[in-house]
Parts: sequence; structure tokens; C-alpha cells
Amino acid sequence: MRAKHLTIRAILTGILLGALLTPCNIYSGLKIGWSFNISIVALLIAAGFWALLDRLRLGSALVAGEGNIAQTTASSSANIISGGLVAPIPALAMLTGANPPPGQLIVWVFAVSFLGIWVAWYLRNSLILCSGLPFPTGRATAETLLEIFDKGREAALKLRVLLASGLLAGGMKWLDTGWTPLPRPGFGFHLPALGQVAGLGTLSAKNLTFTLDPSLMLAGFGAIIGFRAGISLLLGGILSWGILGPLGLYQGFVSPGDADPNAIWFASMIEWLLWPGVAIMVGSALAKFVLHALSSRRRGASRVQSEETKSARPMRLAGLILASGMVVAAQIGFFGIHWLVATLAVPIAFALAMVASRVVGETGIPPIGAIGKISQLSTGVAAPGQMTANLIAANVAGGAAGQSADLLNDFKAGQAIGAPPAFQVVAQIFGILTGSLVGSLVYLRLIPDPAGMLITEEWPAPAVATWKVVAETLSQGLASVPPSALWAVGIGGLLGIAVSAIEHRRGPAWLPSMPALGLAMVIPASLSITMFFGSLVAKLLERWNPSLAQRFLIAAASGLIAGESLTGVARALLGMVG
Repeated sequence: MRAKHLTIRAILTGILLGALLTPCNIYSGLKIGWSFNISIVALLIAAGFWALLDRLRLGSALVAGEGNIAQTTASSSANIISGGLVAPIPALAMLTGANPPPGQLIVWVFAVSFLGIWVAWYLRNSLILCSGLPFPTGRATAETLLEIFDKGREAALKLRVLLASGLLAGGMKWLDTGWTPLPRPGFGFHLPALGQVAGLGTLSAKNLTFTLDPSLMLAGFGAIIGFRAGISLLLGGILSWGILGPLGLYQGFVSPGDADPNAIWFASMIEWLLWPGVAIMVGSALAKFVLHALSSRRRGASRVQSEETKSARPMRLAGLILASGMVVAAQIGFFGIHWLVATLAVPIAFALAMVASRVVGETGIPPIGAIGKISQLSTGVAAPGQMTANLIAANVAGGAAGQSADLLNDFKAGQAIGAPPAFQVVAQIFGILTGSLVGSLVYLRLIPDPAGMLITEEWPAPAVATWKVVAETLSQGLASVPPSALWAVGIGGLLGIAVSAIEHRRGPAWLPSMPALGLAMVIPASLSITMFFGSLVAKLLERWNPSLAQRFLIAAASGLIAGESLTGVARALLGMVG
């Protein structure tokens, strides 16, 4: 009997979970610029739900193939933020003064994500079958998938841990923002060693974003990304907000905010600090791509014959042509972009999606922000002075890269159980359809006034800040970039390249994670501190009880993220209704 994979209940389960969890990534993306891969969360919930129905004799438990389809659908839905909802779209709205109409936004986000699906199917043979890249997220999902359907009791325990931690984080978030007037801790102590800065009085730690954020969601992120990334975030926060920021304020190339010890100067200081941060991420990503490509060529990677039939190849070609046509037509029709610039965006997106997918395959970290900046620079050359074209063409690259990386992780998980890749492509299409609809509507409800709400303490939106500033700068030509920023870009890029080269030769031991270090420069230091503490707690748990950590750490951390994100979205929506 052939194993079940693409069933109606698997697709519907994935759609419902995607609709539930997509708002979490919209919320966290606008808060900290990061998204959460919900593959394992969706897998645990789907398996637990159908196992419960089986126990109550109201249905039958899922099989492994159905679980893979359900998590593929849900993860692609939640990953819809790579289609622009937390970066280029809000950045464009801040520049133009208004969000796109709902229907236009839904179609646009679907189109750029749809392109990524066909790019991933083309890359599957080279990156998974031939290169055999680890794809850490996909491998973790595969291990969870095999474990759940081998050990039903273990899956039930993990699901209880996930739900308990979700209720804890959701309850804390609700109390913090809802029923009680609890102030968010902000220890803005003075730094007398800095003295007077530009006549603004004594500089406080709170001015520099060094506060304590009691967010269990951020702690959950820290637990998942690991101690190396966590301590890299802490180092990056100290380097940028504790050293470069005050130095820039003293020298005058970093802009201060309000002359108030309790004011947070994130919005003004980020306009300079994003340059070294983005340069570090871009330099690191490109260096890793080039070094891995050279290593693969020297090794002479063996060719692996794909198990797909020849009949699937015309389907892939037709899908890629259709997706490319949709993206070009949407750029021209919705945003008035010249047809030549719109067409050039497609091959640039394909190339950069390959870069992002290889980096994800090696490290598990999707460099979507860095990919967007590279695309912005490319479009800046092709269409100088055109901010809309700059953001939208780069949106094509970011959306394609994000969905390509997500599907390749799903392909890696499906490979472990022999899932037909065509079935996973179908699941991914249902997922992005769900995510485009739900994600767009949630974004429009959360952020009805991007210009007034974003790049603030409530909604830091670091990705929006970086895309917006780059577009504004390139609209005036490279000559408008301050000399201090150009030096920061050069030094940051060289640092990212050098550390990545050393890591490639000698391994990551005792070296900071460059993507995390760069990210810390474009988010408030308070977020980096909390994520560091989350990674530290996870590291101590792994040392104290490795077995317990291996069994329940991911489930507990995922629950913290899902619980606080969902509650934050609910509170924001209720506040608008009220």
C-alpha cells in the first residue's frame, strides 16, 4: 500500500495552522526584524490534534507523509513575511504616505512568493541531492517528524510543554499590556564618563536602548538560535550601541534624539548604525557563498541522478515562466515600474535566491535582509533615483529567496520519508495563498499608519528602517552617503569577509556569528540582551541535563514565541477595535 501524503485533511490542517501562526511572524518581524520557522511547531500541533481525535474515536491519527504536508503548508504560510510585509512594503508606505490597497497587496505578496517556489524546485537537485547540504532547520524537522510517528507518547509530552509555555508567555504578555498597569522596566541609568554630548546633557543608557525587555518571546528566540548567536548579539549590541553610537554622538556623525534621559534614540541613531550592520551581514553572506562554491568545485561534487521523472521537468519550466510573468506584470501594473527594470528583477532574484538558499543550507540562517540590500544596490544602478523601483525590485529578490529557502528546508525534511517533491510544491502553493491573504490583512490592521507607527519604541521595525534609508540614500546617488558611513561599510564588509574566511578554514569555534553581530546593530540593544539571556539559559540547561534539553527545549522555546506573538497580535487588534 502506498503511503499517504497529499490528503485533503493534511492540506486543511496546514492551512488552519498557517492562518493561526502567520500573524506571529508579522508581529515579531515588525518588532525585531526576525521571523520564526514554525515547521516543528506546526508538526507537533497537527500530530497532537489528530492523535487526540484518534483517541476519542472521532478520526484517525496522521501518518508521517501527511504530517510533512501539513507542516510544509503551515511553514510556507508563516514565512510569507519574506514577501515584503515587514520590510519593503512598509518602507514604501512610509515614503508614499499610504499602504497599498488590500487586493493589490495580497496579489503582490503571492506573486513574489510563488516565484520562490519554482526557484527552489530547480535548486533541489544541486543543493540537496548533489551537494548534500545539511539544511539545519529541515534536518531538525525531519528528526522531529520521524520521532513523532515512532513515539506517540513523546509527541504528546512535547505538545504539552509547548502549550504550557505558550500559555505562560501569552499570560505574561497580556498582563504586561492589558489588565494591569505594569510599567515595562527601563533602567536608564546615567553614564557619567560620557559627560555632555552635543549640549544635550548627560547621556543615559536608556538613550542608547540599553533597557531590560521582559519578553519571553525574545528569550525563546535566544534559546533556539543557540549560545554562539546569542553572545554574538550581545557583543554586537555593546559594540554598536555602547561604543560606536556614543563615539558617533560625540563626533557628530550620529544623530541624537530628544534631550531627555528617558528618551530612546533608536529611530535617529539607526540611520547611521545600519550601515556597518548591513555591511557585516552582506560581506559575510557573499564570502560564505563564494568560499563554499570554490570548495565544492575543488572537491568535484558527484552528480546524483534525480529520482524525479522527466514529465516533471516541463512542469517546473512552465511554473517558472508563469511566476516570472506574474511578477513582471505586477511590477508594471501595480507600481508603474518600467518594463525593462521589472524584467531585470527576475534574473537578479533568481541569482540572489541561489545565494540565500546555499547560506541557509549551510548555516540555517536566511540572509534575506542582506539579499535585499544587494538587490537595492543593483536596482540603484539600473534605475537611479527611483525609490519605488528600488524597493519593489528588491522585494522580488527577498520574496523569492525567502520562499526558496523555506521550501528547500521542507524538501530536506521530506527526503527523510520519501515524500514526492511535487506534492510538497502543491502544499507550498496552498501555504503562500493562505499567508498572502492572512498576512496582508493582519499587517494592514496592525499598521494602518506606517509613517506614524513604525521605527518607534513600540514598533522598532529594524528591517523597515534599513530598506527605507537605503532607498532614500540611493535616490540621491552614492555621493549623498556620508563619508563616515562609507568607512563603516568598508570596514564592516571586510570584517564580515575576514571572519567568514577564518570560519571556513578553521571552523566556527570561538568566532562570533557575523549575521547575528550585524543584526544587533540594527535592532535596539534591549532585544539583543534578552535574546542573549534566552540562549544562556538554554546553554546551561544543555550542560545540566542534555537529555531533557534535547527532548523539550525546542518545544518550550517555540511555545514562548507563539504564545507572546499571538497575544501581542490579539491585544493590538482589540485595541484598534476598542
